[in-house]
Amino acid sequence: MISVLIADDQAMVRAGLRLILEAEDDIVVVAEAENGKEGVRLARREKPDVVLMDVRMPVMDGLEATKLITDQMEGTRVIVLTTFDLDDYVYGSLRAGASGFLLKDADGDQLVDAIRVVAAGDALIAPSITKRLISEFAHRPQSAEIKGLDELTEREVEVLGLMAKGLSNAEIGEALFVSETTVKTHVSHILTKLDLRDRVQAVVAAYESGFATPGS
Repeated sequence: MISVLIADDQAMVRAGLRLILEAEDDIVVVAEAENGKEGVRLARREKPDVVLMDVRMPVMDGLEATKLITDQMEGTRVIVLTTFDLDDYVYGSLRAGASGFLLKDADGDQLVDAIRVVAAGDALIAPSITKRLISEFAHRPQSAEIKGLDELTEREVEVLGLMAKGLSNAEIGEALFVSETTVKTHVSHILTKLDLRDRVQAVVAAYESGFATPGS
């Protein structure tokens, strides 16, 4: 059973999300929070598998709440709910440790699938968000070095480059003519060698270090 905490300052949004999620046999909503501070408190208490985090909330916004949760709770993943006009928030949430992003107009099936993907330890970013993020990286200075990059094999370097372009494991497999299972193994090795939590962190590191550049 996947436990979920919903953090959103709009009661109707929380009710709508709960309605969608409680229709699933493998998902249970354990708590609701109306601001980031309450979300952090309830996350510490309930230890949910996934937090659905709104970005703009009173008292403490979703950015700060996401960072606190991901820093303090290794087993809890955060999916940020965002809209097209919040690129800066999305970029900041990536750096704060979010494992997934969904637009608020995503349908119920997309929401449920996203929760299952993130709860399983993978990461998810909507394709439209990925494109805007890559564009955003083009305007930001390189600010970090990837430690452990020289430990990657030639194939792992290829996989990291394709991850940075926003390709899924299946798409990477097609590009490299290997199975999706093989790609998953490469991704796991990459994350271990670079000491990163998930592929979202890997994409951020790839662009911030200059390993990957928009349009490359």
